[in-house]
Amino acid sequence: MTRHALHGPTMGTRYAAVFFAPDGMATAALAAAFFEAVDRVDRQMSTWKPDSDLNRLNAAPVGEWVKIPRELMTVLAEALKIGRATQGAFDIGVGALVSAWGFGPGTRQPDQLRIAAASERPRAATTKALQLDVTTSRARKAAPLTLDLSGIAKGFGVDEMARVMDAFGIRSWLVGIDGEMRARGLKPDGTPWTVAHERPDRHSREAMGVIELTDMAVATSGNYRHWVEVDGKVLSHTMDPGTHRPIANGIASVSVLATTCMAADAWATAFMVLGAEAASKLAADRGMGTIFVFDDGTASSTI
Repeated sequence: MTRHALHGPTMGTRYAAVFFAPDGMATAALAAAFFEAVDRVDRQMSTWKPDSDLNRLNAAPVGEWVKIPRELMTVLAEALKIGRATQGAFDIGVGALVSAWGFGPGTRQPDQLRIAAASERPRAATTKALQLDVTTSRARKAAPLTLDLSGIAKGFGVDEMARVMDAFGIRSWLVGIDGEMRARGLKPDGTPWTVAHERPDRHSREAMGVIELTDMAVATSGNYRHWVEVDGKVLSHTMDPGTHRPIANGIASVSVLATTCMAADAWATAFMVLGAEAASKLAADRGMGTIFVFDDGTASSTI
């Protein structure tokens, strides 16, 4: 068996794959399949691409059914499911707030007028305002809504890479996009795959520990990679749907283990919003492995 590595650009960052395959395996077809898979996710779900399927749904009039691709339907359905399970802590309907606070396409600083407009406008719960017809693969908005899938789309992209690996019959691999990772099997020496657990530091990249993965995914959400500074105060890119503001609850990052990277990605975001006490209880009730790292440098782990 030979160790192979493939990587490329996607979603404003990079995807990567490491795997073991028979000696002499040609990897060109696999590399092309990876690119096609992650590019399809980006084209469907990006808020940064004006012609994405997500933005087409965002632009549609309230009440109009919009035909959407199967992959986007899968992600929207999972997002609503986790939104209901977290009483709205995971909310893909915060797109207007994300842009107003300076984290959307073409924005770099908070716009107080847009923040006020997005905060004061009556907003129906996304779980009710977004309606899905899975049978015909259509979606519609029952109320004004701007969707943002930044808390789940990368995880789904990793799952699509996993699907490609399985389709090619490869049984020992590690794939990832940025900090979202998923692994299958063991390495030839019988050891699990290992990924670095990054210390939440805005100015450097340093491992805080190591996470072992076998037939499992891990995703991390944090306040230390995407942020803006206003009047000396650092603002996180993660929105609290309840306060209409960036979260500020003492959590620097949350890592979550799950069977799919899409779920791990969304739950990590939800736990960042919920805060340590509520998130820890919900994770324990669901038997989910987590690592919480707090702003003071301390950590709590159930992995």
